[in-house]
Amino acid sequence: MHDMKERLSLLWLFALLTYLYADVVALFAVAGSPNSFEPLPGWALMASAVVMEIPIAMILACRMLPFRANRLANIIAGILLTLVSGVLTFVAPLVTGERPPAYPEYLFFATIETVCTVWIIWQAWRWRGAEGSVRYRQSENSAA
Repeated sequence: MHDMKERLSLLWLFALLTYLYADVVALFAVAGSPNSFEPLPGWALMASAVVMEIPIAMILACRMLPFRANRLANIIAGILLTLVSGVLTFVAPLVTGERPPAYPEYLFFATIETVCTVWIIWQAWRWRGAEGSVRYRQSENSAA
């Protein structure tokens, strides 16, 4: 069985690549749509930068944080990104009254993203201290 730190790190990498490709597809759809493309305001660009930095940071955090901080960070980050994905996929179109040009594709990616982040939450939730502590001590002892 793979080390939980490695497994969570790989899941975050998978989620990150899915987020990024969903954004690429959305940009292609917007560029090809007859609607004019208005640049996002600075606050929206900054918010998206912060949100996208979370899975990037989690790839490293999963491998570097000690057990308790690691488990908590994975649960919190997983919940946060699941909520963000849900809001952007379902709430934003309801509020604005407009569906994005790549909505079917976005639903596809959002489903994969949600399954992945829920799986991360589940894995971190079930991760027990004995496994985390033993593996963490083993890695410290082998490094010494």
